[in-house]
Amino acid sequence: MAPLRRLRLCLCLCLPLLLPLPAAPAPARAPVPAPRTDWAACRKLSRELSRLAATVKEPHRFLEEMHLSEEDPKNWPPRIRCSDTCDPSTLDTNNTRCLRRILQGLQHYRDLLGSDIFTARRLPRLEATLDQLLGLVQQEHGRPPQHPMTPSESWAHPLLQRLALQRLQSFAAVMSRVFAHSAS
Repeated sequence: MAPLRRLRLCLCLCLPLLLPLPAAPAPARAPVPAPRTDWAACRKLSRELSRLAATVKEPHRFLEEMHLSEEDPKNWPPRIRCSDTCDPSTLDTNNTRCLRRILQGLQHYRDLLGSDIFTARRLPRLEATLDQLLGLVQQEHGRPPQHPMTPSESWAHPLLQRLALQRLQSFAAVMSRVFAHSAS
């Protein structure tokens, strides 16, 4: 029995020496931070967008004095609301919900400017500024779901353009205030 115990003891002590060493753990990678929104650049671009939207000239003089209103019960087009938590005290701690709403609005107006409504009247500077701002905000939040634009009658295009530009101007003014606070 004694030789068997010695053999077992020897195996228990020597076997770990015969086994290959475990592989060295892979070096820990530093976590890659998610891209952050460049608030200063967003502030600059949102001011530019607001300025451009305000300076678009109405080609049909009779529409200048009209204030068009159309309510959509599905909360469309997107508007910045109190429930989006874009107030200064919340933006400092959690701006995700607010940025998602802004992204949704920017995407909506960009899609509108590229739709059949603006086929005869392209606004390249406005589109370029919207694209730049979208690029900055999309870095962190991705592209929102797209709502397809329904084709419209050509006779309605001037009215729809006017409505879209009025709403874009309002949206850009509020968005500009949000970015102005957060960039300071």
